[in-house]
Amino acid sequence: MKTVTRVSQGALAFALAITSAVAMAAPAPAPEPAGQTTEAGEETIIITGTRSTGFKASDSPAPIQVLGADALKTVGQTDLVQALAQILPSAQVQAFGSDQAAFHPAVKLRGLSPNHTLVLIDGKRRHGNPSVVVAGTVFGGSAAPDLSLIPQDAIERIEVLQDGAAAQYGTDAIAGVMNFIMKKRDHGGSINLTGGKYFDQGGKKYDIQGNVGLAPFEGAYLNLTGERRYQGYSFRGDYDPRVVDTGVSTTANTGASGGRYILARFPGVTSRSNYPEVNQIFGDGRLVLTNLSYNFGWQITPDVEYYSFGTYSHKNGRTFQNFRLPNVVFGKRRAANPGVLPAGISAACLNNLAVATCAAVSADLPYQSGFAPQELTIEKDWATTVGLKGEVSGTTWDLSSTYGIGRSSINVINSANAALYYDTSTTTSNGYSPTDVHNGDFIFSQWTNTLDLTHEFDVGFAEPVTIAGGLEYRREVYQLKAGELASYYVGSGVAQGGIQSFFGYAPSDASRNFRHNFSQYLDIAAKPIDGVTLDAAIRHEHYDDFGDTTVYKLTGRYDLSPAFAIRGTASTGFRAPTLAEGFYSGINVSVSSLTGIFPANSAGAAALGISSLKPEKSTNFSAGFVAHPVSRLTVTLDAYSIEIKDRIVRSSTFLGASSAAGAITSPSVLTALRGNGVPVDSVLAAIAGGAAGSVGINFFVNGVKTLTQGVDLLASYSTDLGDFGHVDWSLSGNYNKTKIKGVSLPPSNVNQAQLLFDVYAQADLTKTTPKYRATFGANWSMGIFSANLRESYYGSAYSIISTPTNGSARERLSVHPAFITDLDIGVQIAKPIKISIGANNLFNKYPAKYPDFIREQQRVASSTGFIAKYPSFSAYGVNGGYYYARIGVNF
Repeated sequence: MKTVTRVSQGALAFALAITSAVAMAAPAPAPEPAGQTTEAGEETIIITGTRSTGFKASDSPAPIQVLGADALKTVGQTDLVQALAQILPSAQVQAFGSDQAAFHPAVKLRGLSPNHTLVLIDGKRRHGNPSVVVAGTVFGGSAAPDLSLIPQDAIERIEVLQDGAAAQYGTDAIAGVMNFIMKKRDHGGSINLTGGKYFDQGGKKYDIQGNVGLAPFEGAYLNLTGERRYQGYSFRGDYDPRVVDTGVSTTANTGASGGRYILARFPGVTSRSNYPEVNQIFGDGRLVLTNLSYNFGWQITPDVEYYSFGTYSHKNGRTFQNFRLPNVVFGKRRAANPGVLPAGISAACLNNLAVATCAAVSADLPYQSGFAPQELTIEKDWATTVGLKGEVSGTTWDLSSTYGIGRSSINVINSANAALYYDTSTTTSNGYSPTDVHNGDFIFSQWTNTLDLTHEFDVGFAEPVTIAGGLEYRREVYQLKAGELASYYVGSGVAQGGIQSFFGYAPSDASRNFRHNFSQYLDIAAKPIDGVTLDAAIRHEHYDDFGDTTVYKLTGRYDLSPAFAIRGTASTGFRAPTLAEGFYSGINVSVSSLTGIFPANSAGAAALGISSLKPEKSTNFSAGFVAHPVSRLTVTLDAYSIEIKDRIVRSSTFLGASSAAGAITSPSVLTALRGNGVPVDSVLAAIAGGAAGSVGINFFVNGVKTLTQGVDLLASYSTDLGDFGHVDWSLSGNYNKTKIKGVSLPPSNVNQAQLLFDVYAQADLTKTTPKYRATFGANWSMGIFSANLRESYYGSAYSIISTPTNGSARERLSVHPAFITDLDIGVQIAKPIKISIGANNLFNKYPAKYPDFIREQQRVASSTGFIAKYPSFSAYGVNGGYYYARIGVNF
């Protein structure tokens, strides 16, 4: 089989450099790379990427990386998401997120969407996240499984298949598969206590995990793990220019004299904690997380085993929202005062000429010092798998059922509904609004039933032919439940409707949707002659909402010698939209902006000419080699090319109104928003009054055709230093580039000058992921001492933004290349006890700030954008260095 893979010149240069180095070395067998061995020192037998048994990681015909529990412990961060981001260069994590995304950091492989990676636990599909990322970034639309709900101490190892595997495991495995293999020990256990904080400010964390193995009765094991994690707030922003005297006159948000007006009218603002940094939105939220897991097995007979495993999690997270000024919430007593504008500001107060005359105006302003809303997310999640497996007449079989459900309750606290307060007030009495409001719920459940059969046939080849086949039935349910009335109440429209900071989900947003999927697969693996491995898979799937599809995969490996092998794959994929992508509906609000997100099949979308979502289709090619050029050295390198047609992305924002000069607007957007009951008039009034803001709408759409190409490198070497111990060296790298080969036309009922996926959105998709990523590691051990050094390189990345004063001006916002150093030092003070100290980002590096001229324009305009001084898409985050200490006890 001949596979031709087209990659860029940078990728070819990267591959040729490694190939030349390997060709110059003398061939010799080598042991398995560090982190991919069992406790006995033997190479791990993998179960991912092949239906055959007995395969070792270095024998795999497809690229696969194995991360042992020991490797996870060298990271310091106990969250699996952070551990994968630091160890695996082909993985990128959403390092900073706001709102719900702050507590659901997504992971993506090979520069694709998190929705393109299939997550398994012990080979069984994990259910997705009930919340969807609605931000217009490379992570937009993600509803992938939440890896933070899997306790680290429950994991034996992680097998990461970095290859398209839709035909083997499911049509959504376009970028690869992460398979978490859980501990099955029936004795012993461990307790690990970790604590740390950021170098500069905030982010205090502690984590305690315990694992124990039990043998409840003969032939059975029960492995239990518990975790309790706490994360405190951090803040990496700047002061709020709305509450200081900037010396510049502005009408944006505060009045003609900017912050001078707020200080004169409301001196209580200066008494707020953290003044003038009253807006704490740019930083980590507060998280309290509890995880529990179990893994049970019972060998009923020599040929039949019963097994069951599962997790339960409870998550409580709080994030700050934009600070609200005192004049946001007001009643009729103030509006009725002579000389007072509808916003409650008299001409004298606007010009700060006679502060005393403002006293009566302030009589019905309940928040004289402003208020700082927070979003509160309360999540409950559980999953369980039960199954039987065994062997009959040489045929192995596995029958299982997995059910998982997550429920995310969205709330806003320390806030108010300005419209409700105004409408319940009179000219003689104050109004009312609750401060804590329930906004709504997201619920997602998945029930998966599988039957897998495998049989070996001796047909005269070098090894028996393995034929595997199976069936899978899956039912998914996605539900969005409306919040309480105060969360979405609009009222008369004089004051802004909806609970401040996060508009609640109205009954018009609510829905309950489900999907059935039935699939069958066939996989044939053979070694016709020594050194040649072939694998062919075909999978047919039927969706009750998207019809039928058939996908394929061909894999081949040829061992030219014990020291060198080549391998390659070709596959197709078919990813149906997640139910969250298809049916999410809601409103995003800021101080003076509103953006509605409608389902693609909604009436509002149809009014603008948006069509319903359809599945993505992909083609995946890879080619590479495995080499053992010298003793104790292993090198693997694989190039890949992934084309996705009809890729689902969040569209550009179609504006109905904007304060920015040169902005493209469409009156039909306002009509569509009003038709769906979205309150736009109060925001339009604020914009008309001089506030910087906009009203818009966007959707999840089949917007682009993309081509992602890259190279994965993994090299490992071990050195015996005699009396000075042992060192395991590793070098892993990833080159990745995505380009857009086509963009769909804008919908028919909007201004055609506005692209469906504009230059800003295109840059977010293709340029915010570093093109180059590499990690060098040295793990040294000597007696009771150990040290792990990891040096990570992040290539440059950028997004394109418009300037605050000109919506059509384009500027590049860059994150420059950086080396990030992690260090972990441990000492075994007694046989069962180990103490470790360490640091992630040891030298406390931050990405470059926004350009000075952009920040000055934000400051002059009293814009809340001034608060976020670092690019939030930085792959290594915006919080700087983190140091920690850990004590572990094994028994």
